[in-house]
Amino acid sequence: MIVWVGFIVLISIFLALDLGVFNKEPHKISTKEALRWTSLWVSLSLLFSVFIYFAYEHHWLGIGLEIGDDVGGSKAAITYLTGYIIEQSLSMDNIFVIAVIFSYFQIPQKYQHRVLFWGIIGALVFRGLMIAAGAFLVERFEWIIYVFGAILLWTAYKMLKSDDEQIHPEKNPVVLQLRKFLPVTKSIRREHFFVKWKGKTIAMTPLFVALVVVETTDVMFAFDSIPAIFAITKDPFIVFTSNIFAILGLRSLYFVLASFIDKFEYVKISLVIILAFVGIKMLVFTPLHIELPEWFSLAVIVLLLAGGILLSIWKEKKKEV
Repeated sequence: MIVWVGFIVLISIFLALDLGVFNKEPHKISTKEALRWTSLWVSLSLLFSVFIYFAYEHHWLGIGLEIGDDVGGSKAAITYLTGYIIEQSLSMDNIFVIAVIFSYFQIPQKYQHRVLFWGIIGALVFRGLMIAAGAFLVERFEWIIYVFGAILLWTAYKMLKSDDEQIHPEKNPVVLQLRKFLPVTKSIRREHFFVKWKGKTIAMTPLFVALVVVETTDVMFAFDSIPAIFAITKDPFIVFTSNIFAILGLRSLYFVLASFIDKFEYVKISLVIILAFVGIKMLVFTPLHIELPEWFSLAVIVLLLAGGILLSIWKEKKKEV
């Protein structure tokens, strides 16, 4: 229990410093600042993989015995990094959706960080609950792995056939239900989520409505990404920590990539192939008791993602010629 509490306290300290100290005043996040934050979150994520290695290798605080699977440090660290990269890769599609949501609700750039911050808080809670439920199902029902595999293949197919114009923030069912109980102001009221309406009634601002849409969108993305990481490992500690560190870097990554994410057209194909690869691994390799080396899955995912990025950059440069 102390390990789980310690990790959650560590993440809480990071978030408190983020909003309470470094981003206390609303301001537009520049690309340079976003790159610094992205570098920080990536560095912390990689540093945590070092902790994973020694914790599983030497069973610090019972990790690998009472908590997690009894595996070597190298296997645990590679598995953690694979899960982290999968979640970070799938977040790229989420970034484009968030950009569409902010554009639709006309959220000023200086308030976008606030929306994403509270969106991350909600995502941490929902991801934790979904991972706990997934771990419970995987432990008690072996056949659930095949369900997860089918979900990933279906997600890959949907992603391949999807059209960006299918995103309709105004039709979000949660928002439609909220509108039945609370009015929505026509304009942004600084950084406030709620304001007094006509002196007495509480009303939602477009900032809060955007937060709700971002939150519910993340939950839908989690239904795709969480089965993907359970294909890599069933260890709940590695699943949870890799997922959380990937989510923490999503905000800064958004401010780096949002303006030109649509130019990475081949990254989407890479994500489709990654999801299909993981899905097939669950549906075909599991019943045949074929266990791929941890480094092989990591190498495949990294090469596919890098290939999509490089091909996209090459095509963009070709257009400029």
